Amino acid sequence: MAINGKAEGETYKKIKSILISQPKPERSPYYDLEKKYDLQIDWRQFIQVEPVSSKDFRKNRIRPDDYSAIIFTSKNAIDHFFRICEEMRIKMSQETKYFCISEAIANYLQKFIVYRKRKVFTGKRTITDLKSYLIKYKATEKFLMPCSNLGAKSVSIFLDELELDWQDAMMYQTVSSDLSDLSNVLYDVLVFFSPLGITSLYENFPDFKQKDTRIAVFGNSTSKAVTERGLDINIHAPAPDTPSMTMALEKYLQASNK
Repeated sequence: MAINGKAEGETYKKIKSILISQPKPERSPYYDLEKKYDLQIDWRQFIQVEPVSSKDFRKNRIRPDDYSAIIFTSKNAIDHFFRICEEMRIKMSQETKYFCISEAIANYLQKFIVYRKRKVFTGKRTITDLKSYLIKYKATEKFLMPCSNLGAKSVSIFLDELELDWQDAMMYQTVSSDLSDLSNVLYDVLVFFSPLGITSLYENFPDFKQKDTRIAVFGNSTSKAVTERGLDINIHAPAPDTPSMTMALEKYLQASNK
């Protein structure tokens, strides 16, 4: 079992290689760690987003233009909502109202619409930030929430509690990437950021055994997925003294690579 972010009996063997289960960014503090500790850091996306075709979407008998208000919980939702509209040759009314759970998502929406404050409502981080706006338009608007195959359970519960006239619509899906070109996952450290990354690991390598591999996880839901597989967590973020994964890795490296 893991205790305070490190496995029981941790020996801090030297780390030479790390696999991060995300696509490689142009800039990253991980590159500084790579140089500072003479590491080999590889990047590989363990999960990917795939579109639901307009042909399959039509089977749901949902037309986006039947709804006067759209709720966006991610940039992916925006991308695939407007893709579906284009493929179905649907042009949304200029009076459509858009409810975005964060400013970053609202700013991304400007790629697709002429941004007007009177029709775009923005939260700080979660759906609950939009409560006053949703209640204000509860009686007059019909809401649609584009989502993935994973849905958005907490959002759905909140919308039901407000008793809105709303419908979710699966427009994209998150699936495991094909990692068959990797001959193995024999790295000193594997870094995961979501439960889906763990699912992908076992779908691609069903016989995976942790052995001397250190597991680094971000977030409680990821931690739960790891422990449910019987794996030990060696590095955990966020924590009060290590709010980011790079900080958590460096703290471990200071002990393992001294």
